[in-house]
Amino acid sequence: MVAVPSTDPARGDDRDGLPERSRSQARHRRRKQRKKGSFWRELPILVVTALVLTFLIQTFLARVYLIPSASMEQTLHGCSGCTNDRVLVDKVTYRFSGPVPGDVIVFRGPNSWAGSAEFSSAEPDNVVLRGLQEVASLIGLAPPDERDFVKRVIATGGQTVECCDGQDRVLVDGKPLVEPYVYLEGGQPQEDFAPVTVPEGNLWVMGDNRKNSADSRRHVDDPRNGTIPVDNVIGEARLIVMPPSRWDGIADPNPQQSSVASERR
Repeated sequence: MVAVPSTDPARGDDRDGLPERSRSQARHRRRKQRKKGSFWRELPILVVTALVLTFLIQTFLARVYLIPSASMEQTLHGCSGCTNDRVLVDKVTYRFSGPVPGDVIVFRGPNSWAGSAEFSSAEPDNVVLRGLQEVASLIGLAPPDERDFVKRVIATGGQTVECCDGQDRVLVDGKPLVEPYVYLEGGQPQEDFAPVTVPEGNLWVMGDNRKNSADSRRHVDDPRNGTIPVDNVIGEARLIVMPPSRWDGIADPNPQQSSVASERR
């Protein structure tokens, strides 16, 4: 009796006559190719999503700002040729309450402050460089291309501020302030200025580095007598986030409350 060869594939062979192992490897390669292709298709979506989230967070919640000058020394470091501080600015708090004395704020300078070279950043002529600067400003790697100032609130609407008493202290409504954050470079006294009553809805602001700050004192001849509108406030500087050696909260003692407390003792 003659045996008839079987036409069925041998065990371990696929329908194309390939071993089962080869077929499995081929399926594995196809899956890897699909996954790789899927990653590159999804990457632009992931990048756009990340940029949109960054934009929304920095527009409505918080933003990192580069300190552009030495006007807030020694609370905040900023100088030419040094590692400038980068601070996280809270944009939420002032939607529910207004700035109070002692707060360190970032604000848009009124038009009359436009000549303060201390704060304006030069815009590159090159379109690509200008775009890169704007992206870098979102994460605090470059100063924003806008006139954003950082100062400390000293007096609010309705209060009268002046300087100085016999102990070289700023006075608000006739009472001397307790200002532990003030830095007097070279030990020189503060500059005197006549009493100014802050209009309602405005703030009198000064830099902690009193001898090197183009603040409200430099603009007393402006229509607002050197004050800035509360509506111009972007947010409160809360934390120093860079460099790592400077990680810390930003102290905001109320100098008016400290003054009252010292009088009671």
